[in-house]
Amino acid sequence: METKTVEFSNPVLHGKLKVPGDKSISHRAVMLGSIASGQTNISGFLPGEDCLCTIDIFWKLGVTIDREGDQVTINSPGIEGWKSPDGPLYAGNSGTTARLMLGILAGSNVKSVMTGDSYLSKRPMRRVIGPLEKMGACITGEGDADRLPLTIVGRQLKCIDYEMPIASAQVKSGILFGALQAEGETRIVEKSGSRDHTERMLRQFGAQIETNDREIRITGKQVLTSCDVIVPGDISSAAFFMAAAAMLPESEVSFVNVGLNPSRTGMIDVMNQMGATVEIVDQKGENGEPYGTVNVKSASLHGIEIGGDMIPRLIDELPIIALMATQAAGKTVIKDAEELRVKETDRIAAVTSELKKLGASVEETEDGMIITGPTKLSGATLQSYGDHRIGMMSAIAALVAEGPIQIEDPSCIAVSYPNFFDDLYRLTGRS
Repeated sequence: METKTVEFSNPVLHGKLKVPGDKSISHRAVMLGSIASGQTNISGFLPGEDCLCTIDIFWKLGVTIDREGDQVTINSPGIEGWKSPDGPLYAGNSGTTARLMLGILAGSNVKSVMTGDSYLSKRPMRRVIGPLEKMGACITGEGDADRLPLTIVGRQLKCIDYEMPIASAQVKSGILFGALQAEGETRIVEKSGSRDHTERMLRQFGAQIETNDREIRITGKQVLTSCDVIVPGDISSAAFFMAAAAMLPESEVSFVNVGLNPSRTGMIDVMNQMGATVEIVDQKGENGEPYGTVNVKSASLHGIEIGGDMIPRLIDELPIIALMATQAAGKTVIKDAEELRVKETDRIAAVTSELKKLGASVEETEDGMIITGPTKLSGATLQSYGDHRIGMMSAIAALVAEGPIQIEDPSCIAVSYPNFFDDLYRLTGRS
């Protein structure tokens, strides 16, 4: 297995950083641009492995997509003009691609097989298949059809009234995409608020969708209009360097054009509560997605309790928050985070295991973890579990650990941040 050794001596982070485009928004821009007929232009697209899998899937469905760097041009015949693919549709490691495509394909006119890599093939799909079956979807697989590969036979769907048992933007979006092709009005009630990129972008493509508190209503059989989409920087990627700047004495980093969607800024709220010095400047709004510059300076951190409605707003940031908590004074409690167990890996177990290898005081709980700090961390060999967020957390740990960190399977980081190590070394003055 490939490994990478990362080691620093008294590092300090300084400079400006423009992180790659938002992964969630990049996926959805390609999906909606392919559903709509005509030409859609995307700027700021994330050319990571996950999003490239999404592009490849639509190529196989008959959509013409050209990409040059972070600029993408889509020319689509519209969903009615798609063709059944000659081979499987491969989602790679991307749960977003797989779950959202299930909703899209279920209401299309094509028959397809959705596959993924060995990690994605272990992740549960029934949470989105269940409500889609209530809409009349035909999705089959081995056993109870909870894992990839899955066969989807597109057909006419019907509207549903659905109360979500869990807070999940992926599940919600899968239902919304199915509802877009269904007969009648679909109503979704969320258990708690989750990322609303799908709702915002549906409006951008001309769809009529009503949101009221945690209730969403959308009428099916709407025709989308192609448009131009600007993708801001991914705050979930920036979060790893934000935490590093807060932890390392005398550090100061400005994060330029970072997405500031309120459903995604839980990381900033948590950092403020822990005593970090965070300032948002030059905030703008573009096509429904706000963005701006975030300045982070080093500070003395203290432990807090994180749970409830905060969790869906920072589900991808919890691994780096756990690392940050090892350097904070007192106890940090993360709870109500059961969703971490069904991400790219069981992130509760994985984060706890890897932090313990570093010498951290961390206790795994059923729905989260308890971290006591500050603790001096030591070098170790850490697994990434093929999970980009765990891989990035491991690399950032090298900034605060004494001794080298060896990361197993570091290439998984390219899923969302292809130039991660280049930026890490540049901010520490090593490039």
